[in-house]
Amino acid sequence: MFYNLDEGAKRAIEDLKELAELTSDEKGAQRVAWTPEWQKARDWFKVKAEELGAVVTIDSAGNQWAKMEGETEEAAAFGSHLDCVPNGGGLDGALGVIGALEVLRQYHRKGIKPKKTIYAVNWADEEGARFGYSCFGSSAASGSLDIKELMGRKDGNGVTFEEAVRMYDVEPENISDAHTQMKARNLGSYLELHIEQGPVLENTGKDVACVYGAAGVERHSIEFTGQSSHAGSFPTRMRQDAFLAAAQSALSFKEIALKYDAVCTVGQVRVEPDVVTIVPGKCVISLDQRTIDPVDLMKMHEEAQRVVDQAAKDHGVTAAWDKICTVPPQLFDDHLIELCKAAVEEETAEPANMYSGPLHDAVEMATQVPTVMMFVMSEGGLSHCKQEHTPDKKLKAGVQAFLRLADKVVNE
Repeated sequence: MFYNLDEGAKRAIEDLKELAELTSDEKGAQRVAWTPEWQKARDWFKVKAEELGAVVTIDSAGNQWAKMEGETEEAAAFGSHLDCVPNGGGLDGALGVIGALEVLRQYHRKGIKPKKTIYAVNWADEEGARFGYSCFGSSAASGSLDIKELMGRKDGNGVTFEEAVRMYDVEPENISDAHTQMKARNLGSYLELHIEQGPVLENTGKDVACVYGAAGVERHSIEFTGQSSHAGSFPTRMRQDAFLAAAQSALSFKEIALKYDAVCTVGQVRVEPDVVTIVPGKCVISLDQRTIDPVDLMKMHEEAQRVVDQAAKDHGVTAAWDKICTVPPQLFDDHLIELCKAAVEEETAEPANMYSGPLHDAVEMATQVPTVMMFVMSEGGLSHCKQEHTPDKKLKAGVQAFLRLADKVVNE
């Protein structure tokens, strides 16, 4: 067992506060990937890791790997990401990276070699806030990244992806090499600590949970086409109102989500011609459906298609679907799940297990390496905003549970 879990958790909390002070302003955290503030965080990580005797290298995708040699070549990796959304919170991603640093620190303070080689990893651009591609660094390492999808993409200021990453010593043509580089590290496991980013743990009175997998995603754009007409002249019963068909569909999506104990979200709505005196002739909405069960995910999508067809018929419009992406559900490693459950129960004296609705770097890693995650409660379920918060007492329980898990994995 590590020598002092309580002291380690307190140091992790101090590190979180130090990083927030370095890279935040009155609007929140400002660590968007491929920006100077993000680089400040990366420099901070490098200094912290080297103080613990680790050797820090950067792979071809910009991921930082802090290595502590063990007694054997088999390696265990711990980590998350330091980038964030604009005006984000101080915990999303950062908690997992700092938890990984604390694993290194435990062995450094104890003055012994770990049984396995340890990597603390800071993944590059998990959020995709600047160029719209989430889990960039981890997907490059896992081998799933299609670099062609990013080439030529521009940010809000017209800067291309290629231009941006070259400023941080990443050569676009070499990014795929990160996969070969990761395989050479001989990883036998990957563990990630993260805030929940939702209200489930708080609502059930739990502080920490073992995460046994991540939800699959069906994401589509749906375009309803009717007929624009004068808002004052056309009787309601005679209208071909594209927005009403979209609205009826959105309400039906909620019922589908409740039926399957899942989530369906309409996050984007675009109405044309978007004039107060004109009946909408076109309405485009997004639909994001998520659940851990692959069969349910398929059924949810099929039911969504049926309700859209019915709404279009009811309002005399047409509907066309355009797939954005399909991500299958990802279950984590059974053995690591059991170790994680044990660590949570040892720390909190009560079991708590759940799956993740959001995607994480761990989902990419799970396709290549035995993986598990651990969640710490989020106050009010808030995340991706400056109000993101977890009380220190809950953070402490989460870090201590994670250190227990790390000790089990490194020394088994």
